[in-house]
Amino acid sequence: MSKTWFITGTSKGFGRIWAEAALERGDRVTATARNLESLTGLKQAYGDQVLTLTLDVTDKVAVEAALKQAHDTFGRLDIVVNNAGYGQFGAIEELSEQEARDQMETNLFGALWVTQAALPILREQRSGHIIQVSSIGGVNAFPYIGMYHASKWGLEGFSQALRQEVEPLGIKVTMIEPVGYSTDWAGPSAKFSAKLPAYDHVREANAARRARVSQPGVPEATAPVILKLVDMDEPPFRIFFGNWANQMIHDEYQKRLDEWDAYQDLSIEAHGA
Repeated sequence: MSKTWFITGTSKGFGRIWAEAALERGDRVTATARNLESLTGLKQAYGDQVLTLTLDVTDKVAVEAALKQAHDTFGRLDIVVNNAGYGQFGAIEELSEQEARDQMETNLFGALWVTQAALPILREQRSGHIIQVSSIGGVNAFPYIGMYHASKWGLEGFSQALRQEVEPLGIKVTMIEPVGYSTDWAGPSAKFSAKLPAYDHVREANAARRARVSQPGVPEATAPVILKLVDMDEPPFRIFFGNWANQMIHDEYQKRLDEWDAYQDLSIEAHGA
């Protein structure tokens, strides 16, 4: 049976690739983006199979209206993909208040509003699959993108709670955690804080680290994988996209375990009686 999708951030990148993959196999898709003109190609290619909507995910009222229109148009909702987001680059001291708030409004609260608007529909159906596009930066952190990490760690946290809340209702939740891909995430889609010379060393180290990373992933390679995920009877809650994430996170979590273990005596002392 064909599935019905709601995908945010479909103007380009993962969102566009996944929307096209779903449509190509005969599924129906509500594709959203801030700029409706960026979705013209989808509409021309797939006609009534796709509903294209202008959507700013930070606008809670607009999000609720978009989910309602999607459901009214296609009659059901099987897969909700929270893909809209961007990277805010800047050392913690360099971030303006507005930059920090905007990052959280889009990456964290935007995903929350979409999730909340979809849940009544999925509960009524007793089925559905929410896919949260997190990042390797949702389970680790690096200098110069601290606010981005904060947004993705927040997404991971509420989604882990969400999974436990909705699993008895027949609703699945999956966190996708991509590594670096050859998209424009660090280019035109990114935002950059005003630079303080004191943090030039951070930018230099960050550039050197990125240069050492293996070849970026191919975005188009994720298309068949996302289709396999949504077709699984028991999909994973967390999955990396990319070939080097697993070892890096094993190393990172071992460091955390070692440090917790090293100070276990103080942890016990702090407990008191």
